[in-house]
Amino acid sequence: MAETLLHRQRTHRPQPPRPPARPGSLLGGLVRTARPRQWIKNVLVVAAPAAAGRLFAPHAPVRLALVFALFTACSAAVYLVNDARDAEADRAHPAKRHRPVAAGQVPASLAYAVGGALAALAPLAAARLTTPAVAVLLAAYLAMQLAYCLTLKHVLVLDLVVVTTGFLMRATAGGLALGIPLSRWFLITTGFGALFMVAAKRYSEAVQMAGRAGATRALLTEYTTGYLRFVWQLAAGVAVLGYCLWALEDGDAAQTGVLPWRQLSVVAFVLAVLRYAVFADRGAAGEPEEVVLHDRALALIALAWLALYGLAVSGC
Repeated sequence: MAETLLHRQRTHRPQPPRPPARPGSLLGGLVRTARPRQWIKNVLVVAAPAAAGRLFAPHAPVRLALVFALFTACSAAVYLVNDARDAEADRAHPAKRHRPVAAGQVPASLAYAVGGALAALAPLAAARLTTPAVAVLLAAYLAMQLAYCLTLKHVLVLDLVVVTTGFLMRATAGGLALGIPLSRWFLITTGFGALFMVAAKRYSEAVQMAGRAGATRALLTEYTTGYLRFVWQLAAGVAVLGYCLWALEDGDAAQTGVLPWRQLSVVAFVLAVLRYAVFADRGAAGEPEEVVLHDRALALIALAWLALYGLAVSGC
């Protein structure tokens, strides 16, 4: 009896309060919340200048690096606010509970404060250091992404549109910074290419969560895998069609080099889409950056496409 009472006293002994986070771990937590691995998406700011053959024009690298940094700040602001808002829900998730805000490493109030400061400063810096068009684009991106965090991520189809539009905004920002007109084929290929990857990511998440309700984003329970498969297949087809129409536009007039590089680049582009579709079909495209960076065959195809595309836009 006495041993049982002693055991209960030890079991219910109050736990000491969690020590406050050290400055180093707090800073590290803020950086982790800003999702450094996702910053690679902001490389899309070079898409329009590269498509126009203006990637190495005077002052272009410096301006594009600045736009990249501003988009990274905006993305970090959105992630900070999102994690602060979803901290309670993330604590019930097997993977998201390790996020710094959910784990208590970063206070939610600090995440809100840093996110709000970045969201306010980035458009102001863009207005001063770049062009008014880029500042307006960044402000619109922030408004859309914050609305997504609050409500739009719970709305069917609209959630796909918002994420896709975010990618398209990144791709157009570099063109706006350098005053490059954006062609209809560029917008079609980029927009539907982004939708392809977004829908493939959702499809992969839906396949992986089958039979595990609540294991990931709740909206996936409203989609069917058949519908998501239809979306990424449709988007892939339109992206390929848009690219082919660009490559074949004006026929011989577009061929200024020794070989028809534009037409030849279609082969590499289609192969890249088909290779990525393999992972999408398996339900293994839940982390697009992992697929792109770690699949050797896809990397080689991408390098071949870059070489052919570079030859096409440079007129070699």
